[in-house]
Amino acid sequence: MADNHPDLQEEIEVDRETRLEEPPMYRVYLINDDYTPMDFVVDILMTVFRKSREDANAIMLLVHNQGKGLCGVYTYEVAETKVDTVHEIAEESGYPLRSIMERNDL
Repeated sequence: MADNHPDLQEEIEVDRETRLEEPPMYRVYLINDDYTPMDFVVDILMTVFRKSREDANAIMLLVHNQGKGLCGVYTYEVAETKVDTVHEIAEESGYPLRSIMERNDL
């Protein structure tokens, strides 16, 4: 025999009304400079952004020819970590390579 639980029914209705929203996403770019070697940029793309050598070379050429290249689109925390990681590795290696993140408001 099932008991009627109005409190439980109300909780279920509230849960149905609560919708999870997708977190905002952020594009992460590498920025061109006149000092960082192309091979170093490719290595960063392969290690930090998990790109294949072919994709890394293509992005590196975008960075070189257009001033910046899209590395990926991530949640805020992941994007921030990737930007920080690029800066740390570049600084440790003595290069001025920079990375930025921009909100993906598409």
